[in-house]
Amino acid sequence: MKITTWTKRFSAREFQRDLLEWFARERRDLPWRQDRDPYKVWVSEVMLQQTRVETVIPYFEKFMEQFPTLEALAEAEEDEVLKAWEGLGYYSRVRNLHAAVKEVKERYGGKVPDTPEQFSRLKGVGPYTVGAVLSLAYGVPEPAVDGNVMRVLSRLFFVTDDIAKPSTRKRFEQIVREIMAYENPGAFNEALIELGALVCTPRRPSCLLCPVQSHCRAFAEGVPEELPVKTKKTAVKQVPLAVMVLIDEGGRILIRKRDHTGLLANLWEFPSCEMNGEGDKETLEKMFLNEQGFKIKLEEPIASFDHAFSHLVWKLTVFYGHLLDGGRVEKPYRLVSERELEAYAFPVSHQRVWREYKEQAGDARRLP
Repeated sequence: MKITTWTKRFSAREFQRDLLEWFARERRDLPWRQDRDPYKVWVSEVMLQQTRVETVIPYFEKFMEQFPTLEALAEAEEDEVLKAWEGLGYYSRVRNLHAAVKEVKERYGGKVPDTPEQFSRLKGVGPYTVGAVLSLAYGVPEPAVDGNVMRVLSRLFFVTDDIAKPSTRKRFEQIVREIMAYENPGAFNEALIELGALVCTPRRPSCLLCPVQSHCRAFAEGVPEELPVKTKKTAVKQVPLAVMVLIDEGGRILIRKRDHTGLLANLWEFPSCEMNGEGDKETLEKMFLNEQGFKIKLEEPIASFDHAFSHLVWKLTVFYGHLLDGGRVEKPYRLVSERELEAYAFPVSHQRVWREYKEQAGDARRLP
């Protein structure tokens, strides 16, 4: 059944006109909209996944200064790329991007593929990225369905299917193909996303200001805030961690590189271990010696805070301590000065650990 059968009032052509005229007037002046270079569009779309526009802007500008071309990013060392991404989170995004641009350089001569078949084979490139990059950079009429677009379409066409299900995304992609402005697919996709970001917001949508209000079934029914339908997430796992800022007798700091797979892969961190019970200093010292092979002396905790991921919460307790005679420091550990520390990429949680240490330890930063 065609989606346009829901009401005789809906006209794809009139909807396109109203949406694109609004977008031409109200579109935000964002740095990645200055040109349609496929590489820049690609980087911006990867950064914007699960991250607010306001946060992305300075990162994008700095990233483009450091890696102005696809070749520059492909030739960069991973540690350098991770450092440039530091603070944006979801680091698998940039690791996948880095691997993908290397493949583009080697297989396609540095030109971002302009077909869905080729582009979708690159690491980390899913249906949304395919639609966004190819429509914006090359004018390819592919749907770009993200959370904003699903929210807009669920209200426009009163779709009550659970948007957490892959089948619902497929349905929305089909809807976009039916209503897309094929003469300007990039602007159409971008306008739908912009509408969801600025007007058709998750809570308290600005329906009275909406340029496509007359086309919206949820508005006509008086229930825009009840859509979209999404199943509630299950309770996330909570993991108590003791994180230790350990200083040796020369004032150097002990850091550790995470494994090359899994959460926060290849980033640097301060040593940590899972806490059992109260996590008293003596127990942690023995545990650290047994598990990590270093003899340490801990002071009292200096801070505690939670850091949430999509599937778990770290409950971090920060300790300051001294690295005693622990033998040779070998991979994945490294001893660095405070100045050298700035060159290493740390996840947001461990950046905060360092801030808390500098703010809270104060005069306690004495050698044993």
